[in-house]
Amino acid sequence: MLTETDLQELIAYTPDSPVLSVYLNTDPSMGTVDNHKLALRQLIKPYQEKAPDDVSHIERFIEHEHNWHGRSLILFSCSGDSFFLPFSIAVPIRSRARLLQRPYVKPLAQLLDQYGNYGVALVDKQGARLFHFHLGTLREQEGTFGETIRGGKDGGGSQSSGRRGGFAQQGNVDEATDRNLREAADFAAAFFAENQVRRVLIGGTEENAARFQEYLPKVWQSLIAGTFAMSMTASYPQVLEKAIEIVGVVDREQEARLVQQIITAAAKGHGGVIRLDDTLSAVHAGQVQILCVDEGFRAPGYRCTGCGYLTTQKVDSCGFCGGSYEKIEDAVEMAVRSVIQAGGEVEFIHDSEELISVGRIGGLLRY
Repeated sequence: MLTETDLQELIAYTPDSPVLSVYLNTDPSMGTVDNHKLALRQLIKPYQEKAPDDVSHIERFIEHEHNWHGRSLILFSCSGDSFFLPFSIAVPIRSRARLLQRPYVKPLAQLLDQYGNYGVALVDKQGARLFHFHLGTLREQEGTFGETIRGGKDGGGSQSSGRRGGFAQQGNVDEATDRNLREAADFAAAFFAENQVRRVLIGGTEENAARFQEYLPKVWQSLIAGTFAMSMTASYPQVLEKAIEIVGVVDREQEARLVQQIITAAAKGHGGVIRLDDTLSAVHAGQVQILCVDEGFRAPGYRCTGCGYLTTQKVDSCGFCGGSYEKIEDAVEMAVRSVIQAGGEVEFIHDSEELISVGRIGGLLRY
């Protein structure tokens, strides 16, 4: 399973030979296995002369080793360093291939940003079912269920119990519900921490979801991305479908807020930066906490061979260290790498006219 650790290791990987990186959409709805094999061969054909061993290794893998499960296949091959790493994932990606000095990781970062490490809790008055949603797959953890809740708001007793008895019984129901939800919240917090959850979704009635949320530690309350109505007895496919739906909606809402925050901060001249060259300068200075990139944005540029400074301007020598510049295919890719290596976050933005209007890239600054 692809994880943040895998991304970090790929970013840190610096072989002496080029790496052939391949992203292939293998969604069964888009064609047969033979169709996907043909698409892959077309992707890697341009690299036959420059990286023949890598092309051969990939062809052998898809013919004899890959099981064609999942909806996407990701491959990294560096035959000069005896390195080969495949991933099969359950969400579709756009097919592409790159031969670069380092693994092409921008699409990986985008996948983990959009679909990585959600915690899902289905709650009712008796307890919770917990799920880990990651890259299109849903894994259920054994739930936690406390005291059985009997009766209802009318007390659930006989008419002869009297009004006071009804209130007493309702009080017992509320106390039992609170105990159950408190225990469920504690159990969920441990589950979220164990799975390094980045965002939380809560399903159930509005009342139960709100009460469960109150008992979660504040650190997890701050990561709640949305709530939705769903029965505790919902099937696995129902939960998975709803998780994918909510993740898409939440992602777009958060993107819009973040883009507006960056543009506003940049306009005030404090806390934000927009446009490629200014953003590259801030990345080099280690100032960018959250980098926002328009999905699919690529731009050629130049990188200093001495200090690594990135720019889109062709210059003779680096103003920081005096080093020479080398031309690179994608300065945006290098910016993504640098921000992640520095402990920052990268958000990939979909169809934002506001971000496009300010150069398709920007960031929130640490200082």
